[in-house]
Amino acid sequence: METTTLGKNGKAVTSLGIGAWSWGDRLFWDYGKSYGVKEVEEAFFAAIDAGITFFDTAEVYGLGESERLIGRFLQNTSAKVDIATKFGPLPWRFDASSVQSAITDSLQRLQLEKVALYQVHWPFTFLMSQETLMNALADEVQRGRIETIGVSNYSASQMRHAHDILKKRDIPLAVNQVQYSLLFRKIETQGITSTARELGITILAYSPLAQGLLTGKYTKEKTPEGARKLDSRFSTKGLEKIAPVLDLLRQYGEKYQKTPAQVALNWLIAQGDVIPIPGAKNAQQAIQNAGALGWRLSSDEVQQLEKVSRPWL
Repeated sequence: METTTLGKNGKAVTSLGIGAWSWGDRLFWDYGKSYGVKEVEEAFFAAIDAGITFFDTAEVYGLGESERLIGRFLQNTSAKVDIATKFGPLPWRFDASSVQSAITDSLQRLQLEKVALYQVHWPFTFLMSQETLMNALADEVQRGRIETIGVSNYSASQMRHAHDILKKRDIPLAVNQVQYSLLFRKIETQGITSTARELGITILAYSPLAQGLLTGKYTKEKTPEGARKLDSRFSTKGLEKIAPVLDLLRQYGEKYQKTPAQVALNWLIAQGDVIPIPGAKNAQQAIQNAGALGWRLSSDEVQQLEKVSRPWL
């Protein structure tokens, strides 16, 4: 199975992970209605069977339910699984002890002694400075409860600041998790990708399928359920705009006997030091995600997809 390191010399994980935002989340997703614990558990084990052993969650996903579900599933596998989770820098968390408590709570829900990656979910400062936060995380690396440190949704300058704080402790900033797909390429024009390459930081790409737009399953006759109905990208006009991208994904998919989604994920992997973390609400979706691995688009095909998706830079 292909692997990618978290940071320059960090832990090697599978080059594609599974994002667990939808696991237990009833607010944005329709967990408990169109799918539930049975389907999510099947997705977890289908991913492992397909060779994907990297899962990304957060303490806020399903108000902790995502972590609890993963913790339960982990008790029933002997596979070596790497878990990433996230800390929310909420206003009432203002000192290092709140970071320690959050990690303790996440580890209890996950039923683990340590996680492969612990990330700061948003670059909010409120009453806790980045210096306090990063040093608290560095302490946890030395304590052995975190293997690598990451951030999420950080700008280029915020990412550099976090990196510089950790560098004083001889601990690398391994990851910045940001939205990235063929239909959301702003990180390339905002200096995030270039700064990440300069500093040896791996990009974790969330919403790599643009919340389903790149799967090709949505049309003006078939729109998604839930909060996505309010997203203008899923309107008739929005779907017409992305047609050239989908057409090219289908063309390459036919060539490689892959789905449009698998081609879109492969394009992200081809960028180098980018790990897509698509969601999977059932076993079929997990298996589909795994089909993005084990093959590569040609350099010309990567370039053609880059060209057709330039409106989303």
